[in-house]
Amino acid sequence: MSTVVAQSHHVFGLQSHVVNNIFFFDEQIIIFPAGNQCVRYNMDQKWQKFIPGSEKSQGMLALCISPNRRYLAVSEMVQEKPVITIYELSSIPVRKRKILNNFDFPVQRFTCMAFSPDSKYLLTQTSPPESNLVYWLWEKQKVMAIVRIDSQNNGVYQVSFSPQDNTQVCVTGNGMFKLLRFTEGTLKQTNFQRGEPQNYLAHTWVSDDRVVVGTDTGKLFLFESGDQRWETSIMLREHASEMRNLEKVQESESLIEFPTMTSPIPSYEQIMMTSSHSQLTLPQVFAVAAYSKGFACSAGPGRVLLFEKMEDKDFYHESKEIRIPMDPQSNDPSQSDRQDIVCMCFSPSEETLIATTSKNQLYSITMSLTEISKGEPAHFEYLMYPLHSASITGLATCIRKPFIATCSLDRSIRIWNYESNALELYKEYQEEAYAIGLHPSGHFIVVGFADKLRLMNLLIDDIRPFKEYSVRGCRECAFSNGGHLFAAVNGNVIHIFTTTSLENISNLKGHTGKIRSLAWNADDSKLISCGTDGAVYEWNLSSGKRETECVLKSCSYNCVTISPDSKIIFAVGSDCTLKEIADSSVLRETSAFDAVYTAVVISHSGRMMFVGTSLGTIRAMKYPLPLQKEFNEYQAHAGPITKMLLTFDDQHLLTVAQDGCLYTWKVYDREGRGIKREREVGFAEEVLVTKIDLEEKAQVMLELKTRVEELKMENEYQLRLKDMNYSEKMKELTDKFIQEMESLKTKNQILKTEKEKQDIFHRECMDDLLDKQTRELQDLECCNNQKLLLEYEKYQELQLKSQRMQEEYEKQLRDNDETKSQALEELTEFYEAKLQEKTTLLEEAQEDVRQQLREFEETKKQIEEDEDREIQDIKTKYEKKLRDEKESNLRLKGETGIMRKKFSSLQKEIEERANDIEVLKGEQLKLQGVIKSLEKDILGLKREIQERDETIQDKEKRIYDLKKKNQELEKFKFVLDYKIKELKKQIEPRENEIKVMKEQIQEMEAELERFHKQNTQLELNITELWQKLRSTDQEMRKEIQKERALEALVKRFKTDLHNCVAYIQEPQPLKDKVRGLFEKYVQRADMVEITGLNTDLQQEYTRQREHLERNLATLKKKVVKESELHRTDYVRVMQENVSLIKEINELRRELKLTRSQVYDLEAALKLMKKVRPPEAPETAPRKDSLSIAPTRRLNEQEETGRIIEMQRLEIQRLRDQIQEQEQVPGFHPIAGINLPSLE
Repeated sequence: MSTVVAQSHHVFGLQSHVVNNIFFFDEQIIIFPAGNQCVRYNMDQKWQKFIPGSEKSQGMLALCISPNRRYLAVSEMVQEKPVITIYELSSIPVRKRKILNNFDFPVQRFTCMAFSPDSKYLLTQTSPPESNLVYWLWEKQKVMAIVRIDSQNNGVYQVSFSPQDNTQVCVTGNGMFKLLRFTEGTLKQTNFQRGEPQNYLAHTWVSDDRVVVGTDTGKLFLFESGDQRWETSIMLREHASEMRNLEKVQESESLIEFPTMTSPIPSYEQIMMTSSHSQLTLPQVFAVAAYSKGFACSAGPGRVLLFEKMEDKDFYHESKEIRIPMDPQSNDPSQSDRQDIVCMCFSPSEETLIATTSKNQLYSITMSLTEISKGEPAHFEYLMYPLHSASITGLATCIRKPFIATCSLDRSIRIWNYESNALELYKEYQEEAYAIGLHPSGHFIVVGFADKLRLMNLLIDDIRPFKEYSVRGCRECAFSNGGHLFAAVNGNVIHIFTTTSLENISNLKGHTGKIRSLAWNADDSKLISCGTDGAVYEWNLSSGKRETECVLKSCSYNCVTISPDSKIIFAVGSDCTLKEIADSSVLRETSAFDAVYTAVVISHSGRMMFVGTSLGTIRAMKYPLPLQKEFNEYQAHAGPITKMLLTFDDQHLLTVAQDGCLYTWKVYDREGRGIKREREVGFAEEVLVTKIDLEEKAQVMLELKTRVEELKMENEYQLRLKDMNYSEKMKELTDKFIQEMESLKTKNQILKTEKEKQDIFHRECMDDLLDKQTRELQDLECCNNQKLLLEYEKYQELQLKSQRMQEEYEKQLRDNDETKSQALEELTEFYEAKLQEKTTLLEEAQEDVRQQLREFEETKKQIEEDEDREIQDIKTKYEKKLRDEKESNLRLKGETGIMRKKFSSLQKEIEERANDIEVLKGEQLKLQGVIKSLEKDILGLKREIQERDETIQDKEKRIYDLKKKNQELEKFKFVLDYKIKELKKQIEPRENEIKVMKEQIQEMEAELERFHKQNTQLELNITELWQKLRSTDQEMRKEIQKERALEALVKRFKTDLHNCVAYIQEPQPLKDKVRGLFEKYVQRADMVEITGLNTDLQQEYTRQREHLERNLATLKKKVVKESELHRTDYVRVMQENVSLIKEINELRRELKLTRSQVYDLEAALKLMKKVRPPEAPETAPRKDSLSIAPTRRLNEQEETGRIIEMQRLEIQRLRDQIQEQEQVPGFHPIAGINLPSLE
C-alpha cells in the first residue's frame, strides 16, 4: 500500500436529500450526512469526527439512530445494489456491527428506516414498485415479517415504531396512513382509513397510542389508536414586507387573481415545481418532532410552529412561532428565508431544536429563547455557518493566509478559513459563478460569472468588485504563483491579464474544444492547459506561443498539473488513465482501475500525488508512481469531484464536488507524522478596508461617543433630578412615618391598657372556672365510687349463677349419653327384622316378573302379526299419496326456480341501489365539504366586499374633492387661455421674422453644398495627378534598374569574351568556349526575357490594381472625414449666425425702447416746452406702458449705453473671426447674403 495517508479533518456541507438527516448523539454532539460520510460534530468544542461510507458506495439514502444512542443504521447504494450498514457508535473508533446485503425479496433501494424502542428490531421500507415493509431482527440478519404497503406505486415517506411497544408500527405516505401490529409472524393493519385520502408527509408519536400527522395542504391530524381525534389547519402568514406590498396593491386599486388549488403532490421535487408556478401555495408539513410539552412542525417555507397540549383537553394549541431570518448577504434578502424545513430534532434535554432545510443549511435555536419572545416570532440561527446548496464549480487557495475560496451554482462566493474551520466572508450574486482564483496574498479574487469576469477585493466584511472584463462564461481562471498575472478561459481562448495595470497582455489561441483546466509552473514562465479536444498545450508566456503539445482526440481531459521542477505534465481524462507527458509525448500511462479520474494534484515537495474520481473517492499515492495498484482510497463525496488543491505548505488537501461539500484533509506519511513544511512562514493578519468605510466607521464612532457623552450628561441630569425627587419624597415619607409612629404609639398604649384589663378579667374567670372544675370533679368521683361498688356486687352474683349452670349442663350431658346408647340398640334390632321381611318380599316379586315376561312375549307375537297386516295396507295407501306429492313437488320446483331468478334479480337491484346510495352519500359528504369551503369563501368575499365598499366610499370622497379642485383649475385654465391668446398675438410678428430668417438659412445651405461639391472635385483631380506622378516615378526607377542590369550583363560578356581570346590559337577549346557563350548569353537570355516579360506584366498589373484600390479607399475615407468636418463647421457657423441675428434684433428693439424712454424723460424734464404734435398718439401709449411696466433702476440710461457698447465690441470680434475663416483654404463665404446693419 501507499505510504501517503490522508485523514478527514473538516467538512463544510450537508446532504439534505438524505432521509432523517439530523439527530443528536448526546447533548453536545450531533450526527449529519456530508458527502459520502456521516459527521459527528461537537457544538461546543467545534470538532468533527467522521464515519466513512461503504466501499464503492454511490451515496446515502437514509439514516436512523437507535433510541439508546448506541447504533446507527445507514441505507446506501453500493454498485447499484441496496445495502444497510449498522454501526456501533459506543465503540472507539466507530465500527461496523452488521451489514444487511443479502435479501430474499425484490428490492431497489431502502427509502426510510426506524429502530424499535429496545433497539433489537429494525423497520425498513423499500421504494416502489415493490413498496415492501420489512421487519428485521437485525442482530441475526433475520426477516421476521414482510408486507406490501402500497399497490398503487405511491411513495412512502416515513416509518416508525411506537415509543413503548415493539409490535406497534406506523407508516405514512401519499394517500396512506397505516397502523400495523406484529403478531404471529405477520404485520397486520389495525386501523381503517376514513374520509378522503391525504398526502401524509410526516408523523411523530406523542404518546404510546397517539400519532400526529402532517399533510401537504397544511393540515395536522391527531390519531388515537387509528381514530381521528383532532384536526387543525396551519395558516400561511406572509412577511411584513409582503404585507406592505399587498397594502400598496390595494391602495392602487389593482385586481388580485387567486390561483386555483392543486391536487396533492407525491414528491418533494414535484411539490417545488408546482409551487414555483403558483403565487399562493399551502404550507406543507415536511417535518414533525415531538417533545414533552407537545410537538413542533414545519409550516411552509422558513417557518416552524410549536404546539403545546391543553391542560383541560387532550388537544393541542399553537403556542410559539419560529422563523428562519432573512440573510443580508443574499442577492434577494426578501426570498433568502423561503426554504423548506425537511428535518427537525430536539436535544435529549429538549433545550435545543435543530432543523435542516432544502438548501443544505443547518439552523438551531435554544428553546428558552422562544419563551422569552412574547408575541413576536423567534428566529433560528446558523448552527455553524451558511453552506453551499448546489454544485461547487471553483476552488482556490493562497499562500499568505489560511483561506479557501469557493464558488458555486447557487450564485454565491464563500471564503473559508481552514485553520479555524470558519466562514470568513460570504456573498450572493444575481449570476452564477463558474470559476474562482485567489491571489497569493489573500487580498483579491478573480471570479468568472455568466456575464463578466470580475476582479474583487476581499475587505474586512465585504467582497467588492473593482474591475470588470467582458469575458462571458469563464469556466476556468487562476492567478500565477507570483500573483503578478492571472489567466481566464473564454471557450477555447486563454486571456492573460496583469494585476499591476489590469490590462490584457496576451491571448493564447490553439484549442479547438472547451478548455477544462489550467496550471502555472513554479516560476510563472509557462502555462499548461488541457481541454475536451484531447489536447494538452504548454504555452510560453514571454512569446505567447506553444512550446510543446500532446493531442489525443479519443480522450477528453478533465484536469492537468505540472511537477515542481516543471519537467513532467500530469493529465487525467475520460480514458480512465493518468498520463505523464514530457516533450510533447506521453511517457507513461497509469491505469485508474475502472474509475474515471476527474482531478489531479501533486505536492510542492514532489513526493505525493492525489487524484479524485467520478465516484467521489480520493486516491493518495506516492511519486514516482508505482507500477502496481499501490494507493490508499478514501470515501469522500457523494458526487464527482470537480476540483482538488494542496495548500502551499503541503499540510492540507482540499476537495470539492458536485454534492456541494468542501472537505479538508490532513496529509500524513506512513508513521503518522505530518509532512514537514518547506519553509516556516507565519500567516498574515492584515485585512483590506476602504477609506470610505474607515471614515464612516470613524464618523459613527465619533457620533456614538458624542451620543454617549450626551447620554451621560442626560443620565447625570436625570440622576440629579431623581435624587432631588427622592430626597423630597424621603422627607415626606419620614414625616408621614413619624406621624404614623406617634399615632401608633398612642394606639399601642391604649391597647396595652385594654390588654391589662382583659388579663385581669381573664384571670378572675380562670379562677372561677378552676373552682367550679374541682367541685365537679369531687362530685363525679363520689358518684363513680358508688357505681363501681354496685357493679362489683352484680359481678359476684353473675359468677355464682354461671357456676351453677355449668354443673347443671354437665349432668344433662351424662343423661343424654345414656339415653343415646339405649336408643341405638333398639333401632338396630328393629331394622334387622325389617330387612328379613323385605328379602322375602323381593323373592316373591322376582317370580311374578318371570311369569309376566312369558305372557308379554306371547302378546307381542300376536300384536306383530296384526301390525304387519296393517303396515301392508298403510304402505299401499301412502305410495299412492307419495306419487301425488312427487308430481306436485316437481310443479312447485319449477315455480321456485322462477321465484329464485326473480329474487336474485331483485337482490342485485337492491345491491346496486345500496351502492348508488353509498356513492350519493360520498358525493353528499364531498358536496357538504365544498359547501363549507364555499361558505368560507362567501364570508371572505363578503369581508372583501365590505372592505371594497369602504375603499369605494373613500375614493368617492377623494373624487368629490378632486372635482372641486378641477373646477378651480378650470377657472385658472380660462384665465390662462386668455393670457395665452394675448401672448400669441404678441408672438405672431416674431414668427414672421423667424420664417424669413429660415428662408435665408436654406439659401445659404444650398450655396454651401455647391462649394462642397467643387472642393471634392478639385481634391479628386489632385489625387489623380499624384497617382500619375507616382506611377511615372516607379516606371523610371524600373528602367534605371534594367539599364544597370544590362550594363552588368555587358561587363560579364566582355570578361567572358576576354577569357575566350586566350584560346584564339587553339580552335577546339575556342569553339567550346564560344558555344558556351552562345548558350549562356543568347538562348537563355531570350527565354529569360520572355518569361521575365510575362511575370513583369502580371506583377505590374497586380501592383497597379492594389495601388488603385488603396487610393480609392483612402479617398473615400478622406471624403467622409472632410464632409463631416465641413458639415460640423457649417452647422456651427450657421448657429452662430442665427444667434448673432437674434441678438442684433433684440438690441435694436432695446435701442428703440431706450430712445423713446430717453426722449420721454427729456420731455418730462423740460416740462413739455417742446411740443411734438405728429408723435402725440405714439407718446400716449408709451406713458401708459411706462406706468404699466415694472419699476426700473435709477441709472438706466447709462446702463443701456454700456450694454450697446459691449454688443458692438462683440459684433466686431465675430466679424473678425468670419474674415479669418474666409482666409482659410477650403472655406468659401456664402455669397449674396450679408449681415444686417446695426442701425
